[in-house]
Amino acid sequence: MPHSELRGQRLTWINGFSIVLDKGEHPMQSKRYVLFLAAGMLTGALPALAHHALATQYDLNRSITVTGTVTKIEWANPHVRLYLNTNASGATDVMHWELEMASPNLLYLTGLKIDSLRRGDQVTVSAHPARNGSNLGYAQSISHSPH
Repeated sequence: MPHSELRGQRLTWINGFSIVLDKGEHPMQSKRYVLFLAAGMLTGALPALAHHALATQYDLNRSITVTGTVTKIEWANPHVRLYLNTNASGATDVMHWELEMASPNLLYLTGLKIDSLRRGDQVTVSAHPARNGSNLGYAQSISHSPH
């Protein structure tokens, strides 16, 4: 069908999304518009999907307290990771913990700097535990004393 015959007709796309071409609008311009709109909607939905995954990995209704020694901290997007060694029931019974934190930008804005925590620091972390029972958690607050 020639482009002039498409003007003023409804073009239907995926899941019933549709547009109506105005009198002077070319169909290819409308297709590009729909593609950009769909790409924008998908891009906007990705952060929401990522944070939805947080609730699937961690039990956001429970909180645990972990006290230990910082062994490593990784400042990388999308989340900072803090690694701790704890003594569960004695000096020889060491447990290794991995605690996910907020994004580097958010931590920086709340006052935590890249050199605020160092290897050997003693920290107490309040965190949401992993749903699978492993030594993972999502850190909510940290208190520490340098070594």
